[in-house]
Amino acid sequence: GSPTYGKHVAVELTEDNHVQFFIPKGFAHGFAVLSETAVFQYKCDNFYHPEADGGISILDDTLGIDWKIPTEHANLSEKDTKHTMLKDFDSPFDIKVDLY
Repeated sequence: GSPTYGKHVAVELTEDNHVQFFIPKGFAHGFAVLSETAVFQYKCDNFYHPEADGGISILDDTLGIDWKIPTEHANLSEKDTKHTMLKDFDSPFDIKVDLY
């Protein structure tokens, strides 16, 4: 498996720092809005394919992610509430396959 499987990186994106962040194919990702409003824009390398969608719950304490807001105050989509814990996630990715 990947030596970084189950690890995370946190990057703060603000209107002042103008940082952009590339998320490679197959990487789990999430975000928390720390301001009253936010504009979130992303690009994908292909059309959305719901059957290939999956995710890991933000409520998984084993990930050790500090979301900067209490998780009980998180506004999750219906889709996000159905994600599993990392230990139960069946990853469809193979580290030996070149995705690009």
